[in-house]
Amino acid sequence: MIILIGSEKGGTGKTTLTTNLATYHSNQGRDVLLVDTDKQGSASAWAATRDATDCKRISSIQKFGKSLTSELKALETKYDDIIVDAGGRDSVELRAALLAADKLYIPLIPSQIDVWTLGVMKTLIEESQLFNQSLKPHFVISRASTNPAVTEVDEVKETLSEIDDIPLCQTIIRERIAYRKAPKNGMGVTELRPPERDPKANAELKSLYAEIFNG
Repeated sequence: MIILIGSEKGGTGKTTLTTNLATYHSNQGRDVLLVDTDKQGSASAWAATRDATDCKRISSIQKFGKSLTSELKALETKYDDIIVDAGGRDSVELRAALLAADKLYIPLIPSQIDVWTLGVMKTLIEESQLFNQSLKPHFVISRASTNPAVTEVDEVKETLSEIDDIPLCQTIIRERIAYRKAPKNGMGVTELRPPERDPKANAELKSLYAEIFNG
């Protein structure tokens, strides 16, 4: 299965989700490939950092250009699953990955400004589904505040409920320090040990993982 974590909006936590899902999936005994299509190379830098540690190695490559569609399809036969990190812009790579992916997860920061940008992404999805009818898109709220007094999540949920053809994941990924600490060591949040280990971050990541791979 090819899973794309992508959006044309930057700063929504795409690489955080990609690396953490790849880590947890690999630790479940799956042969997973992480494909970095963002020329900033954040996911590749994370993988290189991980290679220098004692953590279980995760296969990672960088791929760019229009040929990405066919390259992903060819690689799909060699791995259990592929997780693709697409950069935060309307790029050739994002469009090519949309034509190959089975599932798309669109991280969305809970703010009205981010919601206003969804029109472009929705158009990209509709265009891609003309050629890739198996593509199943989903929204996932990312980097949400941990403050219970902040109501932005509920407001965004209400807005997204009006988009019938793109469901919203039940899991909410919140802005937690563990998500920033783990990458420094090439790790995922589920691999952190006390005192850095965060049970709430672990629970969130495992819940989203279950929605993606077991849902």
